[in-house]
Amino acid sequence: MKRFLQKIVFFFEMQSFGVCAWWARKLGINSSKVRLGFIYFSFVALGSPVLLYLIMAWILEHKHYFTFQPKRKKSIWEL
Repeated sequence: MKRFLQKIVFFFEMQSFGVCAWWARKLGINSSKVRLGFIYFSFVALGSPVLLYLIMAWILEHKHYFTFQPKRKKSIWEL
């Protein structure tokens, strides 16, 4: 049983998606505070932030599909 739990922990450590680090960079705070916020909010909201975390992880993993390329304005010399 202990070996199984170690495999699970190792999987999540190796496959961490960086959601908390991304939020910490955007908010300008320490990432450990964001992680604690997710943990506390998970206890209060009975685990629903885990679903939110997985959705954000999927979006961050596939963010290249969501970025829009701004159209380059043509100059007066390009007709």
